[in-house]
Amino acid sequence: MATSLNLFEEIVRRTTGAFDGENEAKNIVLHPFELRNIHQGLYGKVKKLFDNGHCAESTFEAFKLIDKLVQRLCNVDESGFKLMMNAFNESKPILILADLSTTSGRDEQKGYSFLFSGAVMAIRNPRGHEINLSDDPDTCLDHLAFASLLLRRLEQSGFF
Repeated sequence: MATSLNLFEEIVRRTTGAFDGENEAKNIVLHPFELRNIHQGLYGKVKKLFDNGHCAESTFEAFKLIDKLVQRLCNVDESGFKLMMNAFNESKPILILADLSTTSGRDEQKGYSFLFSGAVMAIRNPRGHEINLSDDPDTCLDHLAFASLLLRRLEQSGFF
């Protein structure tokens, strides 16, 4: 697996040509997860499901992972919407993602409570409850990019 710097270099080379004066395009094939900068925490089961064409299941597993991670970080048995709203509540959050001493920080915290809870309601839940739901690869990658954003925000806040 390419390091972040190598991945960045390959993307730049494919976009603008080689930076060392070469004009030939390299025939480097990157995995869609690399092209979309999908979080490394999703490279196990989620990537395997994606690679095998099980896009809805891949999306479901990614958001189930987020739900379980937040549940573990909060040390509670709740899940889904209720968990996310309690975990990121702007007035008494369990997981603090922003500076709550400022209006902007409180608004950001509240926004993340909506993003996390919306993710489990609008993306995870239909894939966990519906029988014949399918996603095309691009929709799946969009979902996984969103899941990656949420995971990176938890990382940036020092939760793992």
